[in-house]
Amino acid sequence: MSIYTGRGDDGQTDLRDMSRVSKASPRIEAYGTVDELNALVGTIRPTGHDDVDERLREIQNHLHVVQADFANPDPDEDDPAIRADHVETVEDWIDEYDEELEPLRSFILPTGSERGAQLHHARTVCRRAERRAVALAAEEEINEQAVQYLNRLSDGLFTFGRVVNARDGEPEESPQY
Repeated sequence: MSIYTGRGDDGQTDLRDMSRVSKASPRIEAYGTVDELNALVGTIRPTGHDDVDERLREIQNHLHVVQADFANPDPDEDDPAIRADHVETVEDWIDEYDEELEPLRSFILPTGSERGAQLHHARTVCRRAERRAVALAAEEEINEQAVQYLNRLSDGLFTFGRVVNARDGEPEESPQY
């Protein structure tokens, strides 16, 4: 498989069904931002916490499925797609880590240990990916489970940031108004 083909030199790219679209299309923006998020999550591992690392590895695989889902304008039943159980998995992780954390009493600043702060950064990129997906859904039909997954994942990344910071002994800081 060649890394370069030259097919994108004209500002167009292929979707999964081999149709050609502009690299600036909402579909490309959506799965490109998910790709950015996936790469960012990859820079966070290892966190020094095996359970978090395993979940981040699984999230990277989920994000790859989201990308495939968004890259396919006409999916078949057998094509990769985010499902409700992916969303439920992230919800289970959030619930599990919430038991380990002090209750949230106010907004917190996205800071802390290096890995904790990076997880907060990943949360913001996830929110942008979600906004791109919502924009795509306004123009074309997409798998709504993928949008829901990104919404829940941003909550998950926030919680992961909090748990990594707590385990690393980093106090949470509230904003000053």
